[in-house]
Amino acid sequence: MFCLTVDDDLKLCLLEERHAAALFELVDKNRRHLRQWLPWVDLTTAVDDSQAFIQSALQQFANNEGFQTALFYQGQLVGMVGYHPIDWPNRSVEIGYWIAADFQGRGLVTRASYFLVDYAFNQLELNRVVIRCAEGNSRSAVIPKRLGFIQEGVFRQHQAHYNQFVDLIVFSMLAEEWAG
Repeated sequence: MFCLTVDDDLKLCLLEERHAAALFELVDKNRRHLRQWLPWVDLTTAVDDSQAFIQSALQQFANNEGFQTALFYQGQLVGMVGYHPIDWPNRSVEIGYWIAADFQGRGLVTRASYFLVDYAFNQLELNRVVIRCAEGNSRSAVIPKRLGFIQEGVFRQHQAHYNQFVDLIVFSMLAEEWAG
């Protein structure tokens, strides 16, 4: 299994099909918490949905388009962080993340995101990393701010979120700006 070690407590690992039940259970337990900001939650209704996500993530990795990793904190699956498919011609990628409610406020997503930004610039030799957050999701928006990202602007009504459209705040970091 492909794993990256962030520190003694935090590992980022590709999920395998055997993890589908654990991933579904985590999403299901955190459904109300996640649904507030993530439009895919209501589409995840069974273990098969988590298995399909894992299969697509493994295909993304096999296609050299980046990876989706599970956050394992002290050996426990607590969330996900990863790259949306890498735009190789433009050497650019977007990072996405979510974490279980019980594990918020511990800096886990910030540490994992720092690691992925550094990996993008120093291992993958990308030029640009983007993080987009729904307007109003202050917990999510604090992460790119902590990492020194620049707020570029707002994509107005950019994401369909159940019965409404939400604005997305766009943050970016360039390789030349990264002090990592």
